[in-house]
Amino acid sequence: MLKSLPRPNDPNLLVGFETNDDAGVYRLSDELALVQTVDFFTPIVDDPSLFGQIAAANSLSDVYAMGGRPISALSIVAFPAASPPEILEDILRGGLEKMSEAKCTVAGGHSVRDEELKFGYAVTGVVHPKRIWRNVGAQPGDLLLLTKPIGTGVISTALKQGKADDSWVAASAASMAQLNREVAEAFHEVEAASEKESPIRAVTDITGFGLLGHAHEMARGSGVSMRLDHSRIAYIPGAVEAARGKFFAGGLKSNREFVEGCVEFASSVAEEYRALLYDPQTSGGLFVAIAPNSMDTAQSLLARRGVSAQYIGEVIAKRTPLIEVV
Repeated sequence: MLKSLPRPNDPNLLVGFETNDDAGVYRLSDELALVQTVDFFTPIVDDPSLFGQIAAANSLSDVYAMGGRPISALSIVAFPAASPPEILEDILRGGLEKMSEAKCTVAGGHSVRDEELKFGYAVTGVVHPKRIWRNVGAQPGDLLLLTKPIGTGVISTALKQGKADDSWVAASAASMAQLNREVAEAFHEVEAASEKESPIRAVTDITGFGLLGHAHEMARGSGVSMRLDHSRIAYIPGAVEAARGKFFAGGLKSNREFVEGCVEFASSVAEEYRALLYDPQTSGGLFVAIAPNSMDTAQSLLARRGVSAQYIGEVIAKRTPLIEVV
């Protein structure tokens, strides 16, 4: 649909929608650009305050994925007229707590009445125009890092059907509410330690298109292929069990239909793991292509900040299929 729309020709628009990147970037000066993003969705946990935290962390993630620093946000609310206002207060309070943790100021927002509850934020950040991270730029030989476990989609679906263990839901919620700030700051340190060009080749956050969907965007936009090792990927406790129970949201099925023609699985990859790689995520981790000689530095800096990042594969020269999973 976007292909039929006129493309903006403003030279200060440094990142638009051409490569389905995580946020737009608009240059204000030679040393300052704005990062702009918006995201909102329906509840995926029962606790209103926790839902607000997750919605905030999810919205902030796009700014971190572009290499930016979030500075302000506007809330977006769709709330049923018949619902108790205390629920909305708790959602807003949870969001404010997470925004405060990110040192991002909530300047206001907009609300409408809607039969279905929805909540999120439009977030503005800042970045140096020459230090933007894109979801394209990966090169053959680069290594691939993933900074959060996956499986939020199948666990949320199991929860909606009343089949999720409490421990699954707690683990998934904790992952979704965790900011990607520490990850982004660690990668900025990796850049600062490099005397040559940035070793951070390409970055995106894993959200609705699932790991394979976002890997497909990065590989296609970079003109490369990828080889992923499913055994190296971390899964949220309960995710494998939920996938075996076939708690698949519509988004998982759509992701599979869109990407599967570009993916080849080794016969040893069981069906539940194949499904999880298509699973739509909420507030997932950063997926990063990094120069191999900076991998040890990156993992050390991430570990120092309490982030358990997984090396899950490598970038290879373009071939068919675009993505190989072993």
